Amino acid sequence: MKKSFYLFLLVLFVSIGSSKLQAQALSADTLKGQMIKDWERAKSYTNEYLTTMPADKYSARPVDSIRSFSEQMLHLAAGTIAYISTAAKKPRIFPGFNMEKSTGAQSKDSVSYYVNASYDYAIDAIKNMDANTLGERIKRGQYEEAKYTWIIKAFEHQTHHRGQCTIYIRLQGIKPPNERLM
Repeated sequence: MKKSFYLFLLVLFVSIGSSKLQAQALSADTLKGQMIKDWERAKSYTNEYLTTMPADKYSARPVDSIRSFSEQMLHLAAGTIAYISTAAKKPRIFPGFNMEKSTGAQSKDSVSYYVNASYDYAIDAIKNMDANTLGERIKRGQYEEAKYTWIIKAFEHQTHHRGQCTIYIRLQGIKPPNERLM
């Protein structure tokens, strides 16, 4: 019994060693490449939401006290621009324009334009960023975080608001897009 147990352990250790399960360092360029891939996927996924919601329902609100679907998506765009601008130390697109509150920005076409522009801004900023500076700390208001952290905050923000829009779509009797993790 002991002999077979030790033989099992020996085979296990040899197989683990030969399959090269050792941890590998994550390079800054690999991390940057993954972020670009994730932002491109998020843009495509958000576009499914924009396409799924009927144009005449962009003003829909689950209750009166919260944002409409269009305001929610425009808020997503504004947040993306703000966080990425901080991370990239790059001027914001649409400076001084409150797209979320602009009546001219509420149509399906306008919302799609601003949301896609925000994703393009983020993707372009990350592509043009020196990966070796992702750890550089940047102050925004009372917070000081690494560039990488500001990019992650932007990603978290857009994911949160897109996720909220699932309910908006369901309340129209429509099945929202399926989750896309890859």
